[in-house]
Amino acid sequence: MSRTGKFLFLPGQIVATPAVLEAFRAAGDDPMTYVVRHIAGDWGELSAADKAENELSVRQGFRILSAYRMSSGIRFWIITEANRSSTTLLLPEQY
Repeated sequence: MSRTGKFLFLPGQIVATPAVLEAFRAAGDDPMTYVVRHIAGDWGELSAADKAENELSVRQGFRILSAYRMSSGIRFWIITEANRSSTTLLLPEQY
């Protein structure tokens, strides 16, 4: 996929769990920075196989998952539903 700054898909409604929002507040990070990375195809800290699965998911309309770390080191996920109706930010243990 091209990484020229173009968005690969629309995120739908963007939502976040209270716990991940508190972690962002404590870290001083902006969650939208990571949402932009996600919809631009920067999948974060995923294996090569999982990144390839996301590339397929963009083309075929499947669910897309990215994994990142905040500046504080806290790991979190961003998941866009297959129908692109919503994108959720959450901590892995909340899944």
